[in-house]
Amino acid sequence: MNYAASRLASVKPSASAWVSQAARDARARGEDVIDLGLGEPDFETPAHIKTAAHEAALAGETRYPPTGGTATLKAAVLAKLKRENALDYSADEVIVCNGAKQVIFNAMMASLEPGDEVLLAAPYFGQYKDIVLILGGQPVAVECSADEGFLLSPNRLADAITDRTRWLFLNQPSNPAGAVYTDDELRALGKVLERHPRVLILSDEIYEHILFDGRQFMSAAAAWPQLADRVLTVNGVSKAYAMTGWRIGYGAGHAELIAAMTKVQSQISSGACSIAQAAAAAALNGPQDEVRRFRAAFERRRDLVLDHVKSIPGLTLDPPGGAFYALIGCADLIGAQTPEGSLIDSDDALTQYLLQAAGIAAVPGSAYELSPFFRISTAASEEVLGEAMTRIGAAVGRLKLPKTRANPT
Repeated sequence: MNYAASRLASVKPSASAWVSQAARDARARGEDVIDLGLGEPDFETPAHIKTAAHEAALAGETRYPPTGGTATLKAAVLAKLKRENALDYSADEVIVCNGAKQVIFNAMMASLEPGDEVLLAAPYFGQYKDIVLILGGQPVAVECSADEGFLLSPNRLADAITDRTRWLFLNQPSNPAGAVYTDDELRALGKVLERHPRVLILSDEIYEHILFDGRQFMSAAAAWPQLADRVLTVNGVSKAYAMTGWRIGYGAGHAELIAAMTKVQSQISSGACSIAQAAAAAALNGPQDEVRRFRAAFERRRDLVLDHVKSIPGLTLDPPGGAFYALIGCADLIGAQTPEGSLIDSDDALTQYLLQAAGIAAVPGSAYELSPFFRISTAASEEVLGEAMTRIGAAVGRLKLPKTRANPT
């Protein structure tokens, strides 16, 4: 008997989750493994946020919450968007969900017709594709190379749009590359989108507060006031506030879209945890000192990884502008042989080698529709990252490179 629906046949488990599970399995066997697969801050949720959750529970905020989010958290989201992003929404234009991923799922379920195309700037977060596939859409990868800073160009966007295009997904700072658009680059994309009124835009801004080198964040909806009714801004508290387990994300967009998404949510989860919503409101309304401390730590970690990669022949890394990942190029290692004689014929093979030979769990670039690269999470301590990069360097140094790329003797 086949218990799974046919629509799941093309959906793959999360690559980062799979890699992290492989690391846990290896540890269970007694192996020394450093897991750099999962994108999760290693910091504790700030104390005032935990206190707010405790107080909410003691005050009896333990009943079913409103499907679209509590009034308190919606007010905090509206204030945040106005204060930090110059975006003016009303309560019926906001939805609170069980993480940013559910915001995206709700939006696609509410709006996609079978065969609608969704443009994904590759490399992209793998679950974008799977959500689209589950809901009957057609994901279309638009390659954004390292030479282009992993950014979607206006020309590539224009060439990719067809009569079937329904959504464009834009993620910045991006997972996995940490790419960030300048204000002018965003506006140039907006000019293309103006010519295609049927296309909606999902702007995933979950890494908004993790920016490096003095960059300032511009929300897509703020860059495109003429397109504001077509933009769904997606954000949450998981990354900036080290609240991955609290599962609170939110979306802001046109009231009709939000109403449709709320209808979907009413049949799936009946809303997000009331206590977690109280904690999220405290995060958005409260002091932001810890957010700034986290950001500074992530920038130091990025710099540490950059310095190590520069010293490892065969690897490259364009400095990420934000987020907490490093998408490391490994083109010069394709075709190399391991000490045991196995061929490194892909980034998948290289990450398997790193796990076996160095005890490093990393995600192959193929999971993000761009090879040959591999992604590591830099959401680990400087000590752990330093050890991990030392192991990677040693493992790469043991590879036998093809003659055309062999290290000079």
